[in-house]
Amino acid sequence: MVYIPGGSFLMGSPKNEAGRESSESPQHQVTLQPFYMSKYPITQKQYEAMMGNNPSNFKGGSRPVENVSWHNAIEFCRKLSEKTGKIYTLPSESQWEYACRAGTTTPFYFGETITSELVNYDGNYPYVNAPKGKYREETTDVGSFPPNAFGLYDMHGNVWEWCLDVWHDNYNGAPTDGSAWETGENSDRRLFRGGCWYSDSRVCWSANRNYRVTDFLDNGLGFRIVSSVPAVSIFRS
Repeated sequence: MVYIPGGSFLMGSPKNEAGRESSESPQHQVTLQPFYMSKYPITQKQYEAMMGNNPSNFKGGSRPVENVSWHNAIEFCRKLSEKTGKIYTLPSESQWEYACRAGTTTPFYFGETITSELVNYDGNYPYVNAPKGKYREETTDVGSFPPNAFGLYDMHGNVWEWCLDVWHDNYNGAPTDGSAWETGENSDRRLFRGGCWYSDSRVCWSANRNYRVTDFLDNGLGFRIVSSVPAVSIFRS
């Protein structure tokens, strides 16, 4: 788990950001308390240790777990909390974006664009003027690419990551304190963030949002976790 310092940031995308969607509006200030976030997406080894199974399509203990529903991710958090006596949850959407940006205001925490040397995504579809790159067609081991300024890996690409929040079509009325937005819409539609190995570059950026129903499974969809207290790993080999 990585310590994420508290602070404020502007959530969403500016009107002049190429390829932005209306769901990323309006930009709004959010102020968050410090929290801890898992350094990587939850791996297959970690998931299997807690849940007793590995549903992933692309097998590998150090690869992110995928083919997990929102309910599966919530159950992982429940079991981990019960085992450790600490409370673990999925991140709120604002926690996720704040942690992803790590103080940046550009489309990606790497800057104005990305390449296949920085992110596991479909390099056939670069953002703006970046060159085309490699399309690996599968997940990669977590931590294979450079981290952001907070020390978090794979926030862009590799696997999408479930968040706690219910999907809303825009940010009108969204919380500004870092909490999850779990009221006002269909509770069976939950958010995920970050893009994945088969995504084009545009949907890997910091502000992009997407959702599916809570029992949806996909080989590009995993999760990471957060806590308000320091963590003691139970997964060390």
